[in-house]
Amino acid sequence: MPAPTKSVLPVVLLGCGGVGRYLLRHIVSCRPLHANQGVAIRVVGVADSSSLLVADDVHSSGLDDALLTHLCAAKSAGSPLSSLLGQGQCQLFQNPEARSKVIDAATTLGRTTGLVLVDCSATYDTVNLLKDAVDHGCCIVLANKKPLTGAYEDFQKLVSNFRRIRFESTVGAGLPVIASVTRIIASGDPVSRVVGSLSGTLGYVMSELEDGKRFSEVVKTAKSLGYTEPDPRDDLGGMDVARKALILARLLGQQISMDNINVESLYPSELGPDAVSTEDFLESGLVQLDRSMEERAKAASSRGNVLRYVCEIGSAGCQVGLKEVPKDSALGRLRGSDNVVEIYSRCYESSPLVIQGAGAGNDTTAAGVLADVIDLQDLFQRTA
Repeated sequence: MPAPTKSVLPVVLLGCGGVGRYLLRHIVSCRPLHANQGVAIRVVGVADSSSLLVADDVHSSGLDDALLTHLCAAKSAGSPLSSLLGQGQCQLFQNPEARSKVIDAATTLGRTTGLVLVDCSATYDTVNLLKDAVDHGCCIVLANKKPLTGAYEDFQKLVSNFRRIRFESTVGAGLPVIASVTRIIASGDPVSRVVGSLSGTLGYVMSELEDGKRFSEVVKTAKSLGYTEPDPRDDLGGMDVARKALILARLLGQQISMDNINVESLYPSELGPDAVSTEDFLESGLVQLDRSMEERAKAASSRGNVLRYVCEIGSAGCQVGLKEVPKDSALGRLRGSDNVVEIYSRCYESSPLVIQGAGAGNDTTAAGVLADVIDLQDLFQRTA
C-alpha cells in the first residue's frame, strides 16, 4: 500500500500584530487536523516592521512550534524578534536586509517547492515586496487591505494570477464574501449590486441608536468594549469601510480609486484629528453630534426604516455612508457588531444572497487567513 502523501506549504508571515499572532497560534493548534487532511504548513519566516526571523534552511525545515509559541508571547509583551535568537535554528536580519532575504526566499522557493507570502500587516509598504513575490511565482494571502486599495496598477499586478492570491479577510474577516462574489461571476451570472454593513463598530453604533440612546454615549460604550480604534474617528470617518468597498468594486471590474468613492464621515472636519485631540473629541466633541444623529434616526423610524452605515457598489459607482433601510430587511435586522452583505445578480435580483456573521476580531480574521492558506494546497507539490 503506498504511503500517504501530503501538501507542504512553506509560509513567510509579514506582520506580528494581533492577527499575525493569532494566525501562528492557529497554525500550531491545527497541526493534527491538517495532518489528517494531508496538509503541512511550514512557517519558514516571520517579519515585523523592523526585522525578519527566518529558518536556517528554508528548503527543508521551518521555525519549530515551540519557537512560534515563544514568538507570539514575546511580541504580545512588546519584545523584539531579536529576543528569540538562540531558541531555535533560525537567523535574524534587520531592515533593509530583511526585505532582500524575503525576496531570496521567494526566488528560491517560488519556482521550486512554492511559497505563500502572508501579509497581516497594516501598511502600504509591503506592496513592492508582494509584487516581487508574484513575479517569482509565489502565492499571496492578504489580511492587509492597503496593497489592494492603492494604485489600480498594483491591484492588477497582485491579482494577475487569480489562482495564486486569496484576500477573503480583507473584506469580511472570516465571512465568505470574496468567494461568493467570485463564484457568482464565474457562473456567468453578472453581479449588479453589492450592499454591505462592513464595520462591526458602526454596525453596533447604528443598532444601538434604534433604542433611543445618544450617539455620544453609544460611541463611548463601543470604545470601552474594544470595538473602536483608540481614536474612534478612525472608525467614524468611514475610511476602513471605503477600503473594503474599493476592493469589492475592483473585483466587480470597476477601475476606480479611493478618490472616486463618496465617503460620508460621521463627524465634521472641525472635529477632525488635525483640529481636536482624541481626549477633547471624546469629552466635548461627540456630544455636538447627538442632535443631528437623533433627528436622522427619528426621521428614518417615522418611515419604517432604520439607519445603517453601508457601502453600496453598483453601476452608478461606489458610495459609503449612512443609508435608510427597511427595518425588516437583512440590513435592518442587523444587531450588535455583526457584518452583513447583500449580493444582487440576475439570479439573486429579487431575493439577494445574504452573508452575515462576525466580521471583525483578530481571532476571526486569522481563521479566515488560515482558511485562505489551506485553500491554496492544490498548487503545491505532494510529498510522502
